[in-house]
Amino acid sequence: MTTATLTDAILEFPDNRLLIDLCGEYDRNLTDIETRTGVQILRRGNQLAIHGLPEAQAEATEVLRALYERLEHGREVGRGEIDRHFRMAEEEAGNDDQLEMFSGGEVEIKTRKKLVEPRTEAQKAYVRALFAKELAFGIGPAGTGKTYLAVAVGVNMLINGQVDKIILSRPAVEAGEKLGYLPGDMKEKVDPYMQPLYDALNDFLPGKQLARMIEEKTVEIAPLAFMRGRTLSNAFVVLDEAQNATSMQMKMFLTRLGEGSRMVITGDRTQIDLPRGVPSGLADAERLLSHIPDIAFNYFTAKDVVRHPLVAKIIEAYEAEA
Repeated sequence: MTTATLTDAILEFPDNRLLIDLCGEYDRNLTDIETRTGVQILRRGNQLAIHGLPEAQAEATEVLRALYERLEHGREVGRGEIDRHFRMAEEEAGNDDQLEMFSGGEVEIKTRKKLVEPRTEAQKAYVRALFAKELAFGIGPAGTGKTYLAVAVGVNMLINGQVDKIILSRPAVEAGEKLGYLPGDMKEKVDPYMQPLYDALNDFLPGKQLARMIEEKTVEIAPLAFMRGRTLSNAFVVLDEAQNATSMQMKMFLTRLGEGSRMVITGDRTQIDLPRGVPSGLADAERLLSHIPDIAFNYFTAKDVVRHPLVAKIIEAYEAEA
């Protein structure tokens, strides 16, 4: 079939204000959909004309209708939501056996500042595990949302009264024994290593509220070494960059789990910064605990990367070389 014989599919949208949001600034949303489907989309008043092959027209039509429905329900539509829709559709088409597993409806996380929705099936299963299990692992490459989603779930549980506090921790491996030589007090020395955790919290909580929570110890951000000797009760606890915890540190951290608490351990086995010959506590925990049914292990791959598309390609290139 040649382009000249194709018939446009016409979609009509009753609310012109929502149509403007659907198209995006400078029609950026339409451009993204055109790129993903290979169609051409033209706006005519309150209509969108979709030009292309029938299969591509059908795909673009489905996306546009789904996004418009989001807008009707008061939800935002942007590049992230478009990416999420295509990822979900591709994974469902490529793995029909998993559809029943994920047939429980939409998965979403409500925080003070935004509604967070998983963009891939692996992220969706991970979020469900975080709500369902007292101890969960998220293992995979950078940019797959392991820590981001864990912090979002923690904020959700805090504002809903399911936990009394959030505790976020990381091994300060890069500082090591040289920590004492850095200027400032202990907080100023370790804060640079904790910054990704602050960034995630700032996405979900208003600045003044977050500052007050940190001052009142409702939210704690501390190096892994500070967890020794504590029992963490009624808390949502996240250990980030767990591949850089030693076996003894990992055992110490896992045994801090107290009554009414949830614990999440995230890490990337390809980014171990421990000294040569020192085994990773994440690998040991995976080996020793994977048979325990009450513990969830969730795995991510390059296709779950939700940062810049180039990040996934970079990860795949390094994995191919390994």
